[in-house]
Amino acid sequence: MADEAAPADPASGPVARDMRTFVLSRGVSWAGNALTAVALPVLAYTTTGDAALLGLVAMMEALPYLVLALPVGALVDGWDARRTMLATTWLSAAATAAVPIAAVPIAALGGTPHPALLVGVAAVVSSLFVFFDAASFSAVPAIAGRGRVAAATTTMTSVYTVIGIAGPLAGAAAVSGLGAPAVLALDALSYAVSAVLLARLRWTPAPRPAPPARRRLGAEVLEGLRHIRRSPLVRDLTLLGFGSSLTGGAVTGTSIVMIVHGLHEPADGPALGVLTAAAAAGTLVASRALGPIQRRHGVGVIVLCALVAQTALTVAWAVVGSLVLGVLVLAAWQAAASTVALSGIVVRQTVTPAHLQGRVNTTARMVAWGGQPIGAGVGGLLAAACGIRVAILVAGLGALTALVGALASGVRHAPRLADLPVPDAVDAPGRR
Repeated sequence: MADEAAPADPASGPVARDMRTFVLSRGVSWAGNALTAVALPVLAYTTTGDAALLGLVAMMEALPYLVLALPVGALVDGWDARRTMLATTWLSAAATAAVPIAAVPIAALGGTPHPALLVGVAAVVSSLFVFFDAASFSAVPAIAGRGRVAAATTTMTSVYTVIGIAGPLAGAAAVSGLGAPAVLALDALSYAVSAVLLARLRWTPAPRPAPPARRRLGAEVLEGLRHIRRSPLVRDLTLLGFGSSLTGGAVTGTSIVMIVHGLHEPADGPALGVLTAAAAAGTLVASRALGPIQRRHGVGVIVLCALVAQTALTVAWAVVGSLVLGVLVLAAWQAAASTVALSGIVVRQTVTPAHLQGRVNTTARMVAWGGQPIGAGVGGLLAAACGIRVAILVAGLGALTALVGALASGVRHAPRLADLPVPDAVDAPGRR
């Protein structure tokens, strides 16, 4: 939390300098992550040719956040945020560096990194990110000051979006020129640089009031679940999100297999970078367009149309045969999937009372995004057993089921976002 007092001109001076340093630190780390997003699946598939392993790596990249988010959030809440972020960043550098360090002697002997190492690194780095992410929630208001939180968040989002589009293209070029282990070494270096930049920052959180008696974590989760159950629109959008993310996990988790066997492109060529950048562009389009669309159309109509598009485009992705068409289909598919996910998030934040925001949003996110690691794992197994096109078609049943559920439920009648009931500005503060 930030101190209430802020400099007279928060846009300049030490506050702005520290915020720029923090954004630079995150940007360097994001750039390294974008390289690894290409290099790790390429390394996993080119060394084994095993689609099931590829799905397992993708699953282990998503699973830790879903499993650890609630308990880690409760733990980190009482820790020093700066020390937590520094420790997890250095540990992430060490974990990522394990692959290129191991690859050198193994390559000298004519071998390749063991698949267990790749799965382990994916799991460890993803788990460390949960701790970093939980600690970072207090960093921006503490560094920028309350009055600059919105501007700082916008800046960080813009940087992240640009890197999300350009980074995979650079990653594909780097994999082609340097090899996947060397690219992972660059990611490890990016973590180290990020940690050095973080170490330059100093901030003093405001003293926290004495916390109320903490209830058991299970009780907090149950309260969030009860509220979701009592709110039909929130409940339905959360369940629809699970079906959508189930398909999404399979599509993204088996992208290398699709590139090789569906698009007939080399695994270590530019295709993965191009497709990842196209997906990021689809997310950007959805995030920019959703606000204006929500002002004109009901939430139900928006979600229904997005699910129709996601289902149809999943079929198109399963049968596409060229990289050019694949780029167009995947960008549109990602825009549709992002619209489903973002609609659920915005509705939850709009209609949930303030004292339940954390519990409801965390619990709903775990349910709605819970399909992603399952889809990645199942998609990899199906691709190994039945072929990639069959795997994508079967995985598309997640989005199709969500569409049928939306038609059968009250979601289709949901009004515009502005017409949804909004809780009182002050609601049950004594229950916080």
